[in-house]
Amino acid sequence: MAEGSELIKEYIHSPERQQQLYRRSLTIVIIAQLFGGAGLAAGVTVGALLAQDMLGTDSLAGVPSALLTLGAASSALLVGRLSQRFGRRVGLTAGFLAGGIGAIGVVFAAIANNLPLLFASMLIYGAGTSTNLQARYAGTDLAQPKQRARAVSLAMVFTTFGAVAGPNLVGVMGRFATSVGAPALSGPFMLGAVAFILAGLVLWALLRPDPYLVAKAIAEAQEANSSKAMVDANLMAPAVRNRGIIIGTTVMVLTQVVMVAIMTMTPIHMKHHGHGLSAVGMVIGIHVAAMFLPSLITGVLVDKVGRTFMSCAAGFTLLLAGLLAAWAPADSMVWLIVALALLGLGWNFGLISGTAQIIDATSPATRAKTQGTVDVLVSLAGASGGALSGMVVANSSFAVLSLAGGFLSLLLIPVMIWLRRDRSIDQNEKRLAQ
Repeated sequence: MAEGSELIKEYIHSPERQQQLYRRSLTIVIIAQLFGGAGLAAGVTVGALLAQDMLGTDSLAGVPSALLTLGAASSALLVGRLSQRFGRRVGLTAGFLAGGIGAIGVVFAAIANNLPLLFASMLIYGAGTSTNLQARYAGTDLAQPKQRARAVSLAMVFTTFGAVAGPNLVGVMGRFATSVGAPALSGPFMLGAVAFILAGLVLWALLRPDPYLVAKAIAEAQEANSSKAMVDANLMAPAVRNRGIIIGTTVMVLTQVVMVAIMTMTPIHMKHHGHGLSAVGMVIGIHVAAMFLPSLITGVLVDKVGRTFMSCAAGFTLLLAGLLAAWAPADSMVWLIVALALLGLGWNFGLISGTAQIIDATSPATRAKTQGTVDVLVSLAGASGGALSGMVVANSSFAVLSLAGGFLSLLLIPVMIWLRRDRSIDQNEKRLAQ
């Protein structure tokens, strides 16, 4: 511990070394995200199919997804608390290793045809998915204000590569599983176990010194300078910080609800209108690409033109996606692709701008704990959006769901107007963009 403290002290008064550690930490996070994305996507792809195969019915096939979401929500809080106390290295490593253990449990559950073990393991597996999302924060701890959104976007882009590779290895891992005497559908979870554990080991071995602990030490040293503390207090009073947290959380929660609700019911809508599985896969694949691949450009825009502008852009983009999904001919692949691509893009705008606002509004002393709590709300919002979407479509139509989601996204506009009413936040955002 003493040695770690001495190492951290070397960075406190050296902006050059801080930037070097920022770049190194971001690179390590990116490597971990490549593995984490593969672990996330490979298991999620076949979770419902595995439950359906073990149960012999469709009625409870959605239970693994629900348990995964519940596990993700609860573990997000725990990972945030661990990171707050011991640093990102400990918190993220614990989350990824727990996800890997959960994936191993799923494999044994499939081999033994044990449903209670499957459900318990899916709950633990959710820790890997939430940790994969929280890892985006680790690259921002030492980022300058104008670098924060871009740091988030880089982590998200490289998550995409793992997330795309995972599903494409489902067939290969299925054949490997059968070759060792396990059910084919357990194969992707074997990949998930290895991927999550590797992500955790990368962070444990390489994320030294811990960027979050360094950021906390820097903040404590700055507070010792009374004039610096007075400047920071004027720029970000507690009331202003609280409002910034509320706004960033609202942006992420609203975009998550709208995106998940429409995305969840799109495959069913397409199936009812004669589209095959390959067509569904293409539409959802383009949607996922639109969620992550524009991140590099989005990050630059959020840092350059401001968090508020891009949050409003998220609302208008999601509205357009909802209108197109509702009014486009159901047999038109082109219009469905455009609608779902816009849906992914609007989510991308909202997540990155909302994340940046959370980072801006928190101090290193409480940042990790707050981020974990916010991610719990985002996870629960996604689960609620997915659950409610089926009820809405069952009692009305996909068009009604899409229109409702689109107009719900417009709530982002009054939220941003509320932001502009506080000149301190407005001035702070302008300062960050300079």
